[in-house]
Amino acid sequence: MTGDDANGREDEVRGPQRVPGPRAAADDFDLGAAPTAPGPTTPAPALPHRVLKALLGAWALAACSAEEAEAVEAHLTECAVCADEALRLRDAVGLLHTDRSLDLDPLLRSRVLESCLSRRPAKIPVPGWAVPYDAETARLDALLRDIGRSEWHAPVRLRWFEGERQVNRKTTVAGVIGHLMTVDGLVSTALGLDDPAAGGRRGSDTAPGSELPLSPTSRTETYWSAARRPPTRAVREPWRDQSHALIRTVSFAGRGVAELSVSYGDFALPLQDALLDRAFECWVHGGDIADAVDYPYEAPSATHLHRMIDLAARLLPAALAGRRRAGLAAPARHLVTAGSPGRSLHLEIEGSGGGNWYIALDSPAALGSPDHAVAQVAMDGTEFCRLVAGHVSPLDAAAGQEGDREAIRDVLFAAASLSRL
Repeated sequence: MTGDDANGREDEVRGPQRVPGPRAAADDFDLGAAPTAPGPTTPAPALPHRVLKALLGAWALAACSAEEAEAVEAHLTECAVCADEALRLRDAVGLLHTDRSLDLDPLLRSRVLESCLSRRPAKIPVPGWAVPYDAETARLDALLRDIGRSEWHAPVRLRWFEGERQVNRKTTVAGVIGHLMTVDGLVSTALGLDDPAAGGRRGSDTAPGSELPLSPTSRTETYWSAARRPPTRAVREPWRDQSHALIRTVSFAGRGVAELSVSYGDFALPLQDALLDRAFECWVHGGDIADAVDYPYEAPSATHLHRMIDLAARLLPAALAGRRRAGLAAPARHLVTAGSPGRSLHLEIEGSGGGNWYIALDSPAALGSPDHAVAQVAMDGTEFCRLVAGHVSPLDAAAGQEGDREAIRDVLFAAASLSRL
């Protein structure tokens, strides 16, 4: 046995130590296995306890010389403390060898932020109706942070529906962010903030000039055509600053700001719905970018997805009426009166964010009623959002259908007509 003498000096191992011959690598060593038969032995210098203890880490990593490994292993049969430490070190080494990917989960940032905010609420909280926009811009920003310089020029094909057909426009990752910034400018203008895309905060990738059109499509086309050169990754900073300014402004503005009207040219939305619309588009185009750069990107949380679906369901009667005026949908069949709200369609959304909505078919001002439902459509929540985004044709949408076929067709095409550039 080894130890310290009364004068504080460490004793040497007494007598010559017989060291076994060459053995297998340390990785093959099993502390519970029977000792291997020794080969020819030669006297080896005895090592003090402190030296053998210092060698345990190297021994666990199989980094000792053959002589050192033999000395350590012989010592482990005599010293219980070192044997326990050797087992712990050997287990730790096992954790260093893993088949799992060492890449961080791209959703880790969102989960950490959500956990932190739930434990320690902000002094000036973000209004509940603005939280989906805050979450989706943060998720997209995390994606943009992770991509390389060259991926900002990766081609992205944007898709939406016009009339009876799907149309598309090719741009780049940077072009998509420029598009989001440009349309977000409609909300910025309504709040009295600078509009980066219109020159309010001009940079190398912003469009020179004064006012941009109100229509999101015309606004984006003007921005793309007026830019001095194709957008680059420099567009991320003004887009990010703009989204932060929007969240900060609505957080300090108070309750009344939720009903502030935001004009989209030929229609308007209250601010709370406009930010929900922007959250939806941010998610959809985030998915477009993720597909282009092969990046994992999931749907929003069930709560946020439900709100996005609810907004689309509330907009459907007006969209259906617009298609009817353009001759693209069947005329109304019933007169809407106080006693009779007209026909309705039961929209059943399954899965994440699901629920039940009753869509008025004969008047955009009427409220749908389960008592007057003439048809039912059942769809997965994500599939319904793909339809609303114009990413899937109404004829190809995976939907369970029952009842009035004409009403079903009109509502599915009205849902696709909600999409735009």
